[in-house]
Amino acid sequence: MIWFRNLFLFCFAFLFVHYGYGEEKYEFRGKHFLASYCGCDHEAISNIEKLKEAMFFAVRTSGATILESAEHVFPPDGLTMVILLSESHASIHTYPEYNSCFVDLFTCGEKCSSEKFDKAMREYLKPANVKQTVLMRNEEIKGL
Repeated sequence: MIWFRNLFLFCFAFLFVHYGYGEEKYEFRGKHFLASYCGCDHEAISNIEKLKEAMFFAVRTSGATILESAEHVFPPDGLTMVILLSESHASIHTYPEYNSCFVDLFTCGEKCSSEKFDKAMREYLKPANVKQTVLMRNEEIKGL
């Protein structure tokens, strides 16, 4: 009988882990934060390594889980970077010649904070002007 109990416990544990019981579930909806940061500190937006660090910090501050990232540098100091998240993605496209950039954070679920992400990015970039919006995304999205 002990083998039967052990088999039952093994199967229960397998199902619990394999099918995600206990893992965080994400509903089919998301929050898409979009911002244009203009009049940024020139050194902050031009220093590619520090800017990448600032993006990673802002994403972690939001509560998102980083999986991978990819970037491309447009010489001498333009950057396009995408960070793949467990919750979706974050991206930045810089225009250092205008001291400006476009930034997004798209997350599914309720645990991430675009407000914390935005605060961290503003503290690093020190923009003179910010235009931002948040789109709530779900099955109700309609085309143009």
